[in-house]
Amino acid sequence: MAKVAFLGLGVMGFPMAGHLAAKGHDVTVYNRTEAKARAWVERHGGAYAATPAEAARGADFVMACVGNDYDLRAVCLGDHGAFSGMEKGAIFVDHTTVSARVTRELAEIAHARGLGYVDAPVSGGQAGAEGGVLSVMCGGDEQSYARAEPVIAAYARICRRLGDVGSGQMAKMVNQICIAGLVQALSEGLHFAEKAGLDIERLVEVISQGAAGSWQMVNRHKTMAEGKFDFGFAVDWMRKDLDICLRTGDELGVSLPVTALVDQFYKDVQSMGGGRWDTSSLIARLRKFD
Repeated sequence: MAKVAFLGLGVMGFPMAGHLAAKGHDVTVYNRTEAKARAWVERHGGAYAATPAEAARGADFVMACVGNDYDLRAVCLGDHGAFSGMEKGAIFVDHTTVSARVTRELAEIAHARGLGYVDAPVSGGQAGAEGGVLSVMCGGDEQSYARAEPVIAAYARICRRLGDVGSGQMAKMVNQICIAGLVQALSEGLHFAEKAGLDIERLVEVISQGAAGSWQMVNRHKTMAEGKFDFGFAVDWMRKDLDICLRTGDELGVSLPVTALVDQFYKDVQSMGGGRWDTSSLIARLRKFD
């Protein structure tokens, strides 16, 4: 069992930290809004700290799941940042979806301080975090990953090292690129089915068993048909992720035409007031504009 600090208790971080505590790890949490940290301690035990540095002090591992590049820098750097509280040999594990550029920047700073660094973005959404069945894509040196993997296993269905630092973030970009096109296609298919008067449940029962089947189809078709969009990853966050994908694509000289188009469709959903709806809300845009 390890001494672990967990930074960021949003819809993902709160249950992820809870799984660490349930597995017997000694967990100290930090959250920008202290009330969430207190609520976590009331539910799971452990302790909470007033700053990332205080949470990280004496920890073997410091896990972070915050919002974006800016938030990650804020919890890592400065007098109150986690790096200033970590001891040599400790490992920082970042579960935030951020740019590979900031990942490599922070990893370089961490290494100069004698710290390990693993970028480990996750896929599976809130349900995956709550169920402890996330897919975790990792980048980092083999030794740091080997030490961190048994701890990450507390909330992972699968965890794999894909290469050096930054590889995890690159893999997460691939994940988001695939999801964007898939959810748009599913939205168009279900909208077509509605217009054609097909029974959605019977339809999905058949086609989900064939080549068209997907996790999104099985888990989101019912709520999409009912117009309920509060079951997963928010549109605002998806647009943040797709912006990272598109910028990185430009840097690599890679064309992402479908991703760019779906990003604009999500912009339309935001203009409809759906910024906090989950990503399956693309079907609401079709219903509005058809």
